Amino acid sequence: MKRLLNCTASDFQKMTGRDLKEAIEASEGRTMVAETVCTAPSLYPGITNAEYVAAFGADLILLNFFDVNEPKIEGLDGVSANELLRTVKKMVGRPVGVNLEPVDVDARGAEDLSTLPTGRIATYESLKRAKELGADFVCLTGNPKTGVTNKEITNAIQRAREVFGEDGLIIAGKMHGAGVKGEAGVNIVSEEVVHQFVNAGADVILLPGVGTVPGSTVEKTVKFVEQAKQAGALAMTTIGTSQEGADEETIKQIALYNKMAGADLHHIGDAGFTGLAVPENIMAYSIAIRGRRHTFTRMAASILR
Repeated sequence: MKRLLNCTASDFQKMTGRDLKEAIEASEGRTMVAETVCTAPSLYPGITNAEYVAAFGADLILLNFFDVNEPKIEGLDGVSANELLRTVKKMVGRPVGVNLEPVDVDARGAEDLSTLPTGRIATYESLKRAKELGADFVCLTGNPKTGVTNKEITNAIQRAREVFGEDGLIIAGKMHGAGVKGEAGVNIVSEEVVHQFVNAGADVILLPGVGTVPGSTVEKTVKFVEQAKQAGALAMTTIGTSQEGADEETIKQIALYNKMAGADLHHIGDAGFTGLAVPENIMAYSIAIRGRRHTFTRMAASILR
């Protein structure tokens, strides 16, 4: 088993979710995850946003708004629905996962909530379809105004574990309130919630990055990270509050705070430009947590290796 820092495309092709988790853990807080809205217009026509974030140093790519019943990746035409995910994986040479959202129909909305297509909701059928399409991992989280609650995330983790088995990689948690009253700011996550997610079968606990939501301090994040790790899970800090479009100095500050807090994975969101982070911010974050050597190697390594 290699640490993820030293993995190339051929290594990723052979990995199970369990292998991927071990490779991330061995990299000691130096794994970059970049999210893209796969249905949004590409930064420039003729290329997918997944390719952009890979080129700027992402290790793992997370597709947001991916509808497993009607798969679409903007910039990737002429590929059958069943092969779409596998094709983009070959093109970028990185593990690619999808967001599915555990919508709670009984959620108390803090704002008007959106209605999602069934192919984006974390049902048993959608999770099974995501596995069939070739997702390397699944992230159970909520976009703004979706009504995703921690209670339903817990239920979805159990469904995902049943579908993906022990070798699946399951990430779970909220980056922001997702439009739910009582689950925003300091109430997004608690020690009880972390405990529930790990017991339900989550491999990676998703936490708001330090400074990304009100009350997300280093001290509080350390507490949640340590709890997750003591229970055998990893921790992923996230930027899901459009700060992926902030200046590079802000990005580097968030990055170092998240590393101080003990993050195993560092996520950067998709709202810098239309459907992806400001590409230079991906590189800036990566350099902050692992230096130019590993950042440039990830950027430059051929997918034929």
